[in-house]
Amino acid sequence: MLIVDKEGILIRYNVKMEKSMTPEEAAAELYPKEELYKPIAEAIFEGEEDDVIEGLEAAIAAGKDPIALIDDALMVGMKVVTDLYDQGVIFLPNVMMSADAMLEGIEFCKSQSTETPVQKGKVICMVAEGDVHDIGKSIVAALLRANGYEVIDLGRDVPSAEALAAVKEHKPLMMTGTALMTTTMYAFKEVNDLLVESGITMPFACGGGAVNQDFVSTYSLGVYGEEAADAPKMADAILAGADVAALRAKFHNH
Repeated sequence: MLIVDKEGILIRYNVKMEKSMTPEEAAAELYPKEELYKPIAEAIFEGEEDDVIEGLEAAIAAGKDPIALIDDALMVGMKVVTDLYDQGVIFLPNVMMSADAMLEGIEFCKSQSTETPVQKGKVICMVAEGDVHDIGKSIVAALLRANGYEVIDLGRDVPSAEALAAVKEHKPLMMTGTALMTTTMYAFKEVNDLLVESGITMPFACGGGAVNQDFVSTYSLGVYGEEAADAPKMADAILAGADVAALRAKFHNH
C-alpha cells in the first residue's frame, strides 16, 4: 500500500491565504506601518504611478530624504508585490505594473535630490538568449541602480557572444542573467564557457523562475540569486573582495 506523506508535500500557493483573503487584503497586512510610507507601498501594489509620485511628494514635504525613500518606501512596496507573487496570490502582469510604478518612483526620487550617488562600479544585466521575459532583469537593474551601481542593460534575448563582447568592453565587476523559460537557461552555461575561454573570472549571477541553485552551481562562474534584492548585496560583497566561491558560501543554501 502506497502511503503518501501529506505533510511533506510542498504547496506553492498559500491556499489558506487565498481562501480567506483577497490579494488587496493580503497586501494590506504587509504594508509598512509608517503613515508616510504606507500610501507609497499601496500605490506600487496597485501599479498607480501618479499615486506613487503623490506619496513621495508628501513624504519629501514632510522632511524625508528623497534618496532614502528609495529603500524605505519604494523597495518595501515592491517586496510586498514580489512576496505575494511568490505565494501565487498575484500574477506576473501585476508584478510588471508594480515594477513600472517603482521605476518611475526611483527616477522621481533621484530628480528631487541634489545628491548624486557615487557610482560604485559597473554591472551588466541580461536576459538569456531565446527568452523575452525581462521583468526580473528590469527589477534587478533598478535595484542595482538604486544602490549606486552603473548598469549596462543588454535587454532580453541576448546572444551569448554579445554578452561576452559587453564584458570585454565594459569590464564590469559582475554580470547578472535572468531566465524565465527552462528552455533558455542553458544559454547561461554557454556564456560562462565563453567567459572562461577568454580568461575572465568575474562572477555571473543568475536567477529567475527557470533557474535553480543546483543548475547554476554546475558552471564555474555561476552564483545563484534567489531574489532580485540579492544582486546589489552580491555587488557590495564583490567590492569587499568576494570571489565566486565566497559568494556561493554567502548566498547559496547549503
